[in-house]
Amino acid sequence: MWEKIVREIKECKKCRLHKYRKNPVPGEGSLNAKIMFIGEAPGAKEDEQGRPFVGAAGKLLTTLLESIGLKRENVFITNVVKCRPPHNRDPLDDEISACLPYLVEQINIIKPRIIVTLGRISTKTIFQLGGLVFKSMSKDRGVIREAKIGEVEVKILPTYHPAAALYNPKLRSKIESDFKALAKIYKSIEEGSKRKYTLLDFLREN
Repeated sequence: MWEKIVREIKECKKCRLHKYRKNPVPGEGSLNAKIMFIGEAPGAKEDEQGRPFVGAAGKLLTTLLESIGLKRENVFITNVVKCRPPHNRDPLDDEISACLPYLVEQINIIKPRIIVTLGRISTKTIFQLGGLVFKSMSKDRGVIREAKIGEVEVKILPTYHPAAALYNPKLRSKIESDFKALAKIYKSIEEGSKRKYTLLDFLREN
């Protein structure tokens, strides 16, 4: 099943982005991951290597994961669209629509307990899939929601994209706080706790 979806992504010509890519980027990580990270689209280095988050933003993501005791190989990392938009522009609505079935199928296969959306486009897209209303990153980040995406009941934790955090120290401190909240949620799931942590819970306790 997984090999089939990877093959379909590599052969995909559903939108214009296939004309510009060197390599599609299906995603990588554990197919049994409890946490799934979803970004916007591959960048230049990702396009060269066919792997997600391998540039500067990827290094920060790895650092953030390690700061809460997680490794890349134990989570799953992908993007809303699997091919790099030219000049790193935002993916267009029709490009997102063309690629979404792949993302939904990935979610159905992996069945994550938590989806961390990285940035505005990812958050807006996942909210729409889950029937949620996206307001803005400043209002929605760090607030945990529950939704059904495809066949999977999942907790959604929006945060800023690591690329934005690289250039804005204020955003970096916020994304670091969100990852600490993620650690709390993950721990509660691992322990089978019924308690639902939010960023506000974490801030109150610390």
